[in-house]
Amino acid sequence: MVQTQETSQAHAPTLPIPAAVAPKSIAATELRPWGSFTVLEEGRGYKIKRIEVKPGHRLSLQMHHHRSEHWIVVSGTAKVLCGDREIMLCNNQSTYVPQCTSHRLENPGAIPLILIEVQNGEYLGEDDIVRFQDDYSRG
Repeated sequence: MVQTQETSQAHAPTLPIPAAVAPKSIAATELRPWGSFTVLEEGRGYKIKRIEVKPGHRLSLQMHHHRSEHWIVVSGTAKVLCGDREIMLCNNQSTYVPQCTSHRLENPGAIPLILIEVQNGEYLGEDDIVRFQDDYSRG
């Protein structure tokens, strides 16, 4: 006769994450004339967005005083102006936009451009945008 014995492993206690540090799942989509963005997650010092840019459209030439951004292309082609540099990015390529640097994102392709944007900084509000030029006459 074979006897089996169940053993229970002691689990380490889970410590609560302070509310100021705990990530917030947002998943709220905002429409823009150039496409849309969805905030996927936000926590202290970072925000993660899914950005979709319609074919032939571009975001304003802009900069941010309080945040930097990392862009990772998921599908489509991105034309990126960052400072005085212009680059093209395809699927699985990425770039970094430093704080206080003028930049623009454009979709020169025939399919929607989808990318993931990771923002880092002390303030991540949508009002931290200085627009230098905008195709949609936003201030």
